[in-house]
Amino acid sequence: MAGKFARSWALMKAGAAVLRSDKSLLVFPLLSGLCTLLVAASFLIPVAVMVVGGDHAAQEFQQRMSVGTYLLMFAFYLVQYFVIIFFQTALTGVALMHLRGEPTSVGAGFALAQSKLPQIFGYALIAATVGLLLRMVQERLGLIGRFVVGLIGLAWTVATFLVVPVLASKDVGPVDAVKHSVELLKRSWGENLIGQGGIGVVFGLLMFVAVLLGAVLVGGAATTHSIVAVVVMAAIVVTGFILLGLIQSSLQGIYAAALYRYAETGEASVGFDQALLQQAFAPKK
Repeated sequence: MAGKFARSWALMKAGAAVLRSDKSLLVFPLLSGLCTLLVAASFLIPVAVMVVGGDHAAQEFQQRMSVGTYLLMFAFYLVQYFVIIFFQTALTGVALMHLRGEPTSVGAGFALAQSKLPQIFGYALIAATVGLLLRMVQERLGLIGRFVVGLIGLAWTVATFLVVPVLASKDVGPVDAVKHSVELLKRSWGENLIGQGGIGVVFGLLMFVAVLLGAVLVGGAATTHSIVAVVVMAAIVVTGFILLGLIQSSLQGIYAAALYRYAETGEASVGFDQALLQQAFAPKK
């Protein structure tokens, strides 16, 4: 297990080197975040307006929601997943180009994602269905049942971790992409799981430190009794949080691309050590 952690950490550092050499990869999670906020607003603002529009409007809204709650939730899941997967496909496509030593550009990533729109929509449909079913089951079960559903959701996340790289590099449908991701999981499950968890733990700690540092900076600015100083410090802190989130999302995309490429072809990517990858994906006995 210690060897897997060491290998996964080395692979993450190699991914960070890729990101340093091609910072344009940060554009994709940035645009993804902005678009998901717009989607959330397009769903939530009309609901909020109807709820606060008066007793009659709120009552009418609740009656409608008693019939169409899950339909509305499914539509929200579908649109959000589509947006997220679209930008993930663009990011992963550019990462794969970089790992193959090919010229890269933001435009090339978007062109690739646009060529995969039917597959992206199909996978978004699958992901939205799974997400809604898990949500429905979770709401009807007790604490233990919710814990079990959480484990099922985690297993689904791990099993589908390589779906986006498959969609970005192969001409296959979403169902076949999910099946292929599960097949690749058999070869990459250790690095897959530990790598995802490792990135999450590292950035979770960085976020915790950032929260403490942000509190100190904003608190220090508040002691000056200057509104401008508080606003500036708050803006710096928020910018730091956003940057950490963008780096985390980019590293996850690069990491998934590197895992997929070696698991699929056996070829080491630019910047990734061949021997390290051979150890990570040695045939399991």
